[in-house]
Parts: sequence; C-alpha cells; structure tokens
Amino acid sequence: MKMKLVGMVGLMVASLCYAQEGNFQPASTNVLDAQYPRVDSASRVQVRIKAPDATKVKVNFWSGPKMDMEKQADGFWTVTTPPQAPGLHYYAINIDGIDVNDPGSHTFYGGSKDASAVEVPEAGATYYLPQDVPHGQVREVWYNSSVTSSWRHALVYTPPDYDKNQAARYPVLYLQHGGGEDETGWTKQGNVNFILDNLIASKSAKPMIIVMANGYARRAGQATAQPGGPMGGPGMMQAMQQMMTTFDEDVTKALIPYIDKTFRTVPDRDHRAMAGLSMGGMQTFVVTFNHLDTFSYIGGFSGAGGMSMRGGPAPDLKTMYDGAMADPAAFAKRVHLLWIGVGTEEPAQMRTGIQGFNKLLEDGKVQHIFYESPGTAHEWQTWRRDLKDFAPRLFK
Repeated sequence: MKMKLVGMVGLMVASLCYAQEGNFQPASTNVLDAQYPRVDSASRVQVRIKAPDATKVKVNFWSGPKMDMEKQADGFWTVTTPPQAPGLHYYAINIDGIDVNDPGSHTFYGGSKDASAVEVPEAGATYYLPQDVPHGQVREVWYNSSVTSSWRHALVYTPPDYDKNQAARYPVLYLQHGGGEDETGWTKQGNVNFILDNLIASKSAKPMIIVMANGYARRAGQATAQPGGPMGGPGMMQAMQQMMTTFDEDVTKALIPYIDKTFRTVPDRDHRAMAGLSMGGMQTFVVTFNHLDTFSYIGGFSGAGGMSMRGGPAPDLKTMYDGAMADPAAFAKRVHLLWIGVGTEEPAQMRTGIQGFNKLLEDGKVQHIFYESPGTAHEWQTWRRDLKDFAPRLFK
C-alpha cells in the first residue's frame, strides 16, 4: 500500500510538472530539424536563441507581446509567451538593441522585409492545412508590362483538374497581398492553395484559377510608396495614389490580357473576381469600381473603399465611385457579390472604418456581405477565414 501511495504521489508530481512545462512541439514554420520556436496546446510560444556574450535579449511579436528573455547557464536565452491567437505571427529577436531574425524560423516577406514568424495552430481547424484531397499547383509567371515598361512577377494557382481536363475553362480570382508584403504572401503565409484544394474537394467552391500579382506597380521615375511608413510623410499620399493608378492600369491592360492568353480562362466579367487584404483590399476597390465592365465579384479583407480610417467625414453613397451604388437594385444586378470583412481585434481605426462602410452600405440598401473574424486582429488568420467565406460565394 505504501509503495502504491508513493507511486501515485510521484505520478501526480510528474503530471503537475508536465502541465506547467506544457506539451511543446517545434512549430511547423521552423527550418529543418530546428527545435525552437515551439508551441504547446495552450497556444503558448517558446523562443530560444544562443547569444552568450549578449547583455539583454528581447523577443518582439509584431502584434503581440514584447518580452525580455532569460539567460541560461549555457548561453541560451529563453522565454515563454502567454497564449497567442491562432495564426501566423511575425516576430523579431532584439539582441543588445539590434533586431535579428530567428535562425530557427523560416522567413516570410512582411513589413517590407524578410521576417521570422511562428505558426500557432487553430484547434480543430483544418481548412487551411494540407489534406488527403486532390491538390492544385502554384505556378510562377513573368509578364512584360507595357504600363510599367518592365517584367513583372505573379503567382498563379491552378485547380487540381486543370492539366487533366484540357477541355475545361475556369473563372479567375485576382487576389492581392497587403502593404509591406508581396505576391508570395498568399501562398507562403496564407495557405491559399490548401484552402482552395479543400473547398473544391468538398464541393464548397467551384474550381477556379487564382492570380496573385505584385501590388507595387510604378512607372519609370515614379516615387515609391513605403508600406508601413508614416502615412502623413512628405509625398507619401501622392506616391500611394500614383501606385494605385499605375496598378489599376497594369492589372487591366497587361495582367488580365496575359492571363487570358496564357491560361484557359472564361474571359468575361461574370467569371472574373478580385479581392485583397488591407492595402490590397483598397486596390481591389479602386480597380473593380473603375472597371465594372471587367469584374462582377468584389472582396475587401480588412481593407475596403469609401470610409476614412482617420476620422474623416463619411462619403456620399450616391456619388462615390461615380455613383455606381446610387441605384442599389441596378448595382445588385451588375455586381454579383460585394464582400467586406474585418477581425474583431483589429486596430480601432481600421475596425471602425470598415464597420462604418458596412453601415453606409446597409443604410443605402446596397446588397453585400459583412463578415467579422472572431478573436483575430490584422493578421493572416483573419484573412484565411475571409477567403474561406468569400471563395464559396464566387461564380455561382
């Protein structure tokens, strides 16, 4: 009896230590065989880096905690974060005042630079993960733009049966990245190919081609808008406007003709959609409302047109976008889907602006869909969820 009691106490102590220590596993975003960063079932993240000569080391999550790391006797510095929201989180390690990437993490282009990131799984969610279903392909293309007088790069997702079913033609979704990211974001960070593979396999979405182009389009000599820089900086707004205008022309005069010539598309407005996140959402509204003869499905993920996010006056629905929504019934016949979404934890200005745009549309009786991602901020899990809701509504 005494032996059993001692064994039970030992088991309880071991279980308590395990609960405190967590069941940490290497993150899926790590480089080959890297054991850190690690994530446990409570969504805590452990970061570890060797810097034996450093005097102070911190980990800075861009949309999360900024924490001092603790030095160990072996020269490694470690920290365990509180539970994080699900999704992909950019971070940097600051060693004696200098930000560096974590050598244990793959890098992802965000914030206008290659940055470390850690994937925190969403419990029970598999829609954005590879599954045992037919898989499409992501193809790399270059097109010569007469608008920018340069070669431009894009990624193209083709659905699983694209090569097998040579007689089939497909609708196209043009899907844009956000500010400080590039055309690789929707595949590397957003898992767009897995999301579409799974939706198509479950017959929730129609097979479609998805085109992801670089949103930074400028003519020779045109100023560069620096994403993530101060919006009120000298020349910033002018540079942004120029980039928007040039991108509009590049999409309609160079990119779409190239895609329709190169891939088996259905080249009409009823089979053409555009959506984007943040800056890409604003670009989407500029391009689509300027060319409603070209697009009939429109989506803004944490980024839409019309409402100021900086406290400006609400626009007049009757006149905005040259009066495209002045007659809601006529607009509904012309635009098959107008979709806007935002995360419930996004920055207040952004959330208020998009909610205000939703109310403007509601009050004006403009047919649209408004979606809120619960518990997520201006981050990839919000936009993955947005795509999961948006894509099944297309081309029906």
